[in-house]
Amino acid sequence: MTHTPHAQEVHEVSAQPQEQRDANLTRTLVWIGVAGLSAALAFTVVRAMLTRQPADPTSQRIQQLIDEANQLLKTLDDQRHTG
Repeated sequence: MTHTPHAQEVHEVSAQPQEQRDANLTRTLVWIGVAGLSAALAFTVVRAMLTRQPADPTSQRIQQLIDEANQLLKTLDDQRHTG
């Protein structure tokens, strides 16, 4: 003779896989969030490191010469307008 499951037994059996699926979905979403945050942080750090230029004596000297040339041009322009 075969056993016919009662409605409560069927509900309990089907509830466990649903709870397991919910737990798996939650776990997957958490790990996707962790991976996304990690990627965003890594991108930000790499971008910040790439935008920083090391102190280069040649670049500093070139900038000083440019600033000096701009100052001389300004002085010449002022002398032209006053004299």
